[in-house]
Parts: sequence; C-alpha cells; structure tokens
Amino acid sequence: MPNPTTETPPVDTRSPLDTFPRRHHGQTDADLRAMLDTVGVDSIEALIDQTLPPDIRLDGPMQLAGLDDTQPLGESAALAKVKAYADANRPMTPMIGMGYHGTITPPVILRNVLENPNWYTPYTPYQAEIAQGRLEALLNFQTMVSDLVGLPLAGASLLDEATAAAEAMAMCFNVARQKKAKFFVAEDCHPQTIAVVRTRAGGLGIEVVVGRAEGWLSRGFEQEDVCGALLQYPATDGCIHDYAALTAKAHEHGALVVAATDLLACCLITPPGEWGADIAVGSAQRFGVPMGYGGPHAAFLATQEKYARKMPGRLIGVSKDVHGNLALRMAIQTREQHIKRDKATSNICTAQALLANIAGFYAVYHGPGGLKAIAQRVQRLAALAAAGLRRLDYAPEHDQFFDTLIVPLPDREEALTVLGTAENKGINFRDYGDHRIGISFDETTTERDVVAALYAVVEGDRGIDFDLSELADEARSDIPNRTSDFLTHPVFNRYHTEHEMLRYLQRLVARDYGLAHGMIPLGSCTMKLNAAVEMIPVTWDGFADLHPYCPPQQAQGYAKLFDDLESWLATITGFAAVSLQPNAGSQGEYAGLMAIRAYHDAQGDTQRTKCLIPTSAHGTNPASAVIAGMSVVPVACADNGDIDLDDLRVKAAQCGDQLAALMITYPSTHGVFEDAIREACDVVHQHGGQVYMDGANMNAQVGLTSPGKIGADVCHLNLHKTFCIPHGGGGPGMGPIGVAAHLAPYLPTDPVRDAAAQGGYAVSAAPYGSPSILPISWMYIALMGPVGLTEATKRAILNANYMAARLRGHYDILYTGTSGGVAHEFILDVRPFEAAAGVTVDDFAKRLMDYGFHAPTMSWPVSGTLMIEPTESESKAELDRFCDAMISIRGEIAHIESGEWTPQDNPLKGAPHTAEHVTADDWPHAYPRKLAAYPMAEQTLPGAKFWPAVGRIDNPYGDRHLVCTCPPMEAFTEPT
Repeated sequence: MPNPTTETPPVDTRSPLDTFPRRHHGQTDADLRAMLDTVGVDSIEALIDQTLPPDIRLDGPMQLAGLDDTQPLGESAALAKVKAYADANRPMTPMIGMGYHGTITPPVILRNVLENPNWYTPYTPYQAEIAQGRLEALLNFQTMVSDLVGLPLAGASLLDEATAAAEAMAMCFNVARQKKAKFFVAEDCHPQTIAVVRTRAGGLGIEVVVGRAEGWLSRGFEQEDVCGALLQYPATDGCIHDYAALTAKAHEHGALVVAATDLLACCLITPPGEWGADIAVGSAQRFGVPMGYGGPHAAFLATQEKYARKMPGRLIGVSKDVHGNLALRMAIQTREQHIKRDKATSNICTAQALLANIAGFYAVYHGPGGLKAIAQRVQRLAALAAAGLRRLDYAPEHDQFFDTLIVPLPDREEALTVLGTAENKGINFRDYGDHRIGISFDETTTERDVVAALYAVVEGDRGIDFDLSELADEARSDIPNRTSDFLTHPVFNRYHTEHEMLRYLQRLVARDYGLAHGMIPLGSCTMKLNAAVEMIPVTWDGFADLHPYCPPQQAQGYAKLFDDLESWLATITGFAAVSLQPNAGSQGEYAGLMAIRAYHDAQGDTQRTKCLIPTSAHGTNPASAVIAGMSVVPVACADNGDIDLDDLRVKAAQCGDQLAALMITYPSTHGVFEDAIREACDVVHQHGGQVYMDGANMNAQVGLTSPGKIGADVCHLNLHKTFCIPHGGGGPGMGPIGVAAHLAPYLPTDPVRDAAAQGGYAVSAAPYGSPSILPISWMYIALMGPVGLTEATKRAILNANYMAARLRGHYDILYTGTSGGVAHEFILDVRPFEAAAGVTVDDFAKRLMDYGFHAPTMSWPVSGTLMIEPTESESKAELDRFCDAMISIRGEIAHIESGEWTPQDNPLKGAPHTAEHVTADDWPHAYPRKLAAYPMAEQTLPGAKFWPAVGRIDNPYGDRHLVCTCPPMEAFTEPT
C-alpha cells in the first residue's frame, strides 16, 4: 500500500500537463455544481437538452481533421507546431511595393502596445469615459493623417487601402445624391484597389471606367455623369503625376477627386489636399505595422469638413465632460450603420483601431523630423538605384518617383530571369506580367540591398564596376517638393526618447478599461479570453514579414495554416467550403451576400435582389445588403422576440421570384434558440431564396449545432468573437465565410491574380484578408480540440443562464426560450425605471463604471434595454461580482423611488465619479462620497479600483462643435 506522504499516484506520461481548456474555462467543478443548482438543473447536459431544439442538434461529436478527439495539444506542442508553419515561410527583402512595405516597429511600441493586453483587449470606445487613452491615440492618428495629406478631417481608420478607396467612391456617389453613376479609376492605381472598387461598384450600380488619367483632361468629365475620379499618388508604378489640371477639370463639372496616397511620400511631396483632392485614402501600414502577408493594417480616409456626415467609419471628436474638462468621444454616430441601417453611408463596424494606434504612435515617436528623415533616406536609396540602373543601360521609365522604379527589360524571358535571380538573392521584385519589373524601397532597405538589386538585374550579362558612392551627383528625382509644415502639435514633438514615450503610453493605457481589468459583458460581441499563448505567434518574423503578393512558394507555412483553418471552420459550420478573405465581420456579411448574388446571376435569376431581414437584426445586416446591391424587406418579430413566421411567409410570397436571401442571426439577437428556425429556412428555400446566417452568436453553436445543420446556405464567422482574436479597442477583426457546396464556386477570388476571371470578385485588398492574426484562431482551436470547443459552448450557455437566474426577480428577463431559459446571452429590461425613477439605460452604463465594469450592450436589439453575454471564460466569482453590482444598483433605484434621493441628484445620475471629483473640497451631492466611489467596498480589492478618466461626457456638445484633430496640448490634464 503506497505511503501518501512519500509516494504519488501514477502519472500518465502520454498526456501533456500544459493542456489549455482548464485554463480557458472559468469555473471549477464546485462552481459548476453551485451554478447548476441556482439554474435548477441536474447537469449541464440537461440544461443544453432543454435549451436547444432537438431537431438542430448535431448527430454526434464534432471531428476536426488532425486534432485528437479526446486529447488536445498542450500549449508547448501547439506553439511548436505553429512555429514549424512560421519557419516554412520564407520572408525576403520586400521590393514589390503595391502599397505594402517593410517597416520597423519601434520596440517600445511593439512591447507596450502590440503585445500589451491593456491595449489589445478593450472594446470599441462606445463608453468613452473609460476609453480616453485609446481615444487620444486615435485622435493622434486622425491628426497625423490630416496633416500629412493636407485635408482637415480624417477618420479613425478603415480596413485596407482598397476598401477605403471603395468607400470613397461611395462617398462621391452619395455627395452627388446618387444621380451621377459613373466613377473614373486611373489605370495606374494598385491592381488590388481596382478589383475591390469594381466589386463595390457592381452592388451600388456604379459604372467604373478604367483608363489613362491624362485622357480625361479633354473628355470624360464633360459628360456630366461622373461623380468622381480615383488617382494613385504616387502611382503603382512609382510615377508622381501632376494632377492639378485634372482636378480643376473635375471640379468644373461637379466631380470629386480621390487621391490614393502614401503617408511617407507625403512627408516630401506636395500633399493631395494642396493640389485640390477632395478625399485622400491609403494605408498607414508602413508606419510601424508589419506587412503580415496582407494585414491587418489601418487604412485611412480624409476629406473636407463639409463632407463629415458622408464619411464612413469612426470619427473621434473633442467634447467636454460634466465638470467642464476636455473629453474625447466617437462623434456624429447618427451617420453610422447601427443608427441608419439601410440608409447608412457604409456597413463598417470593425475597424483597425489597434493598428491605427500603432501607426499614430509611430508618428509620435519619430516626430515630423524623424518621419522626414526616413522618407528622405528611402527616396535617396531609390534615386541611387535609378542612377545605377541608368549606368547599366536599364534606365527606369520615370524620372519623377518617391520609392518605386519600373524597369523595362528587353523581353518577357529576361524579366523572368531577373525575377528568379533576385529571388535567389533573397529579394522579391514586382512582376508586371510583361517585360517590366518593379523595384520598391522602404525603411528597412540598406545600401547592400540596393547593390544586390542592381546585381540581380545585370547578373549573367555583366558585372557592376562602380560603387554607390560614385552615384551621388547622378542620384536625383524631380519630385514636387512639399513646402508646408506638418505634425506641429506638441504631441508629435515631445516623446522622442524611449523614456518619455514609455511614460506617455503608460499614461494613456491607464485611462482605458479592458479585459485585463474585468468582465466586458457585451451581448452579441462575445468578449472572450485572448490567451497569451494564442497571441505569441503574431509577431514572429515568419508570419509578420511576408508581402501578400510574394511568390506562393515563399508562403508554404501560411498555406498549411490556411488549409487547417478552412477545414476546421468548414466542419464547425457544417459547410463545404470557407473563404478567409473578408477582414471584418461586416466584410463577411458583404462577401456572403455577394456569393448569393453571383449564384443567382449564374442561374439566370438576375432579378433576385430582395433581402428579407428581421427588424431585430444588427445594423450591419441591412447596410451590407444595400452595398451588395439588394433592397431590404423588413420582417417583423413576434411578441416573444422570435422571427414572425406568418410575416416571413407573407413577405417571401410577396417577393416571389425576386427573393434573393433571408439574413438571420441564430441564436436570435434576443438571446433565444428559436424552435422554428428550420421552418424559417424552408420558407425561404421554397421561394428560391438563400439563407444567410449572421455568425455573431456562433459561440452558442460550436459543437452543438451548426449553420449547415440548421439549414443556412452561408454564414460569416467573427474570428474576433467566437475564435478569440482580440477586439483591439475596435479592431482588428476577421470575418471568414462558410458556404454550402452550391455556393463554393462563388467565393471571393484573389484581387490581383484571379479577380479578372469570369464572375470573380474581391472584397479585401489581400487574398487572405488579415493573415497575421489567423494564428490566434488556429491556436485556439488546436488547443481546445473538438471536446474543449464543445464544452466552451456549453459553459457559455450555463454562465448566461446562471446570471439570468440570479438577476431574475430584481429585473425582468425580456425574452426566454420555451423552457424558460436563455441562450448564451440575455436581455434585461430596465425600461420601467425611467418612469419610476427617471433612470435610463445610459445611467446604468455610467454607474457600472463606478462598480468597475464595462456596460453590457445598450439599447440593442431593443431600445432602452441591456443585453448581457458573459462568455465561458469568466469565473463564478466574476459573474457574481457583476450580478451583485446590478442588484446593488437596483437598490439605489429603490432609494430614488422612495424619495430618499431625487431623480436629479443620485449616484446613477452623477456617474461616473472620477477621483478628482470625489476628493474635491466641495461635495455637491446628497449621497455620500464613499458610496459614489466605492459602492461595494467589500468587493473592491486593495488597489484594484478602476477610476474613470473623465466625468459623464456631453455628447451633443461634441457634435455641435466638431473638432477632430488634436487640441492644444495644454488642454490635456496630465500628471506632472
């Protein structure tokens, strides 16, 4: 008999000790037992049985290719496997250009922003009082873009340069009140941009004309049916054109001019706003954000102030709080899709906030002098290369260039030889598909790279008999020199030492609330754990340093990772094929609807353009339908929140052979597994339509059911929700789509290599969207395995039902399933308190900040309510802390109802309470200071109090006094 004090039980040495599911799931066995008792069920299986309709349950356990059904990979094994994928990629010296460039991320930004959970785990800054750090960083980004391109108003980032150009085209169309349906695109724009613009134009009914810009000086605009023109500056071949005359001609005929430009080039050349461009778009990638085989990168759009309400995406503005202090917020949101729905200017939801922050900090760290020095060095290297090529009788085509040369060779055969020689030397040139090659230079280029590039061009012909130093007098480029100043604000001129930059970053991040502080219980947004082990591969060179249009043989590791993910996601969704191209959830919606359109068109059903959408749908659904060229037909919801099947039948019949699709979310946006979901799908199919499922709520499906099992034809997946890519303060995201077999031929195509194929279309600038963050989801799935993924779904449903059970009686749960339970989220009805105590849903949101929480989703899908989703990773203690806070707030409302506090002066109306306010000499409120700051002192850990940076913000003031660039530095109150 073993001695328990000296012997240990046998250990299974075949199993890893660093398994991940026990780290991901937030509850102990004892927690589970207590939670099940509170819910009133014997087991989690019993809860799932009574929650999900039996006809949609999977027939058996989920099987994922290459993953053990019972034993997932341990953390070290998963890292080793994905490291092998990274090592199978071969990053080269990137000289392809096309809007993607090598860059150096300053280590102080890499470590303290990109790799810092305090920056990558927060949500979109809708709750501005606890997002002031991110908002200031985004305001820096806006100011940087505005200054560099010479236009007064810039947004807080878009998805990529190509989609930014497509958004600009839509802006031009809308400014022209959709009466001018022709848009000119210069043929020397980046090819991926032309492809994405063509796709977007098709849905909007815009005719795209691609041609030589010079030809439009004497014709084209005079037809009076052109809403705008897109010009690349510098062009994709590197040439810098003078567009002043063309712009003047466009303006004479009421057309706008869009300049797709390069921020680094704008440090040296005349910015677009100074030669008359109305809109400037582009990518901020080369400002410290790795290429990552295509993304994620922050794109930008800047314009004139008079077009502010036509702008897509987010706009950060300056306002003030209740105490009169400067405060930042997201401005004029009434133009966005979540308000305007099918009348919105854009369907953008996820942006690239984290990457915009990095690009903005890159400008802060280098300052105007540092950026200009980088630009001058890049331009000088290009000029040296051009001089060397001229000496070698390979003169570049253009004399005006910034960083890119186009080199004509005698024939196609020699071009291929040069491309191969360069690759053997570890260099990628651009292949134009004919007798020309492109050579681009960037921040990472060295003189040695220039010499290697010259040798690659002439090797096999002759050697080089000169040094670069001999070319100094010949190295020239006649560029239109910038004369105006930029980045004069103090923020860009103060933090140039690492010490100062580090402290600035820390001051900002201290003003933000993220998952590192506590639960973010947002319904539909699924703020899941972003585990450190999942994040580690993102910055590895093998994933970060590849150009998206490098030869495919250099990206074999990515190919393996894509194969795994496509296979796993196809199994999880129950579909035949997956596209990884959409780089946001809204892009996934758009791509899915474009696949449906392409399918109908291929069947000869071009008249099928009507899309049925429940009134409860997220605002991106109707907005996406419109930009995909469909008209929206609303479908009513029944009193219990389910889709109204009778109304669905009527609307489907009315649409008849014009019915294209139904867009539906499952579980419903009301947090319920609707029993009649399969019947709803059948109704649409009977009328020849397709069923699009919004994947926002996939965290309640994985391993238990699937869109394919339910009857959908296409579904997008928010990898930044269900599959653990961080929200990043508003982005990045990924929105791949899964489709049934009959839709597989109509998935998005490569925007450069395949988009010109018959029926091909592209929705993102890079073939795989934002590949460098896909290792996060790969790691999550590999670490969890099929059993762990299924268990995660079950625990997400249990957590929501536990919270609903605890809060029931204090609040009404607005919608429940037939068994009385909820799915993975639920809606609290707080509307009665407005009449009883003058308390609104906004007051709940602000008061929760004092308790140390981010608010749940507000006023959606039902105005005046709170939608709560806890995810599976939150512990019982954290769930209880939130429930206790909500119960305590209900007690505070009771004090208002009893007359102890007035509806005007109470902790909810005074919230959030800042440290400065509660420690002021004069306390103007009837309730105690301690109650304001520490409403549940016994639950506040020593030193763990999260203080809102500002008091309640005056939103209307910010919209009435729109300021969207950095105010004077003295306006900020910073510690000395």
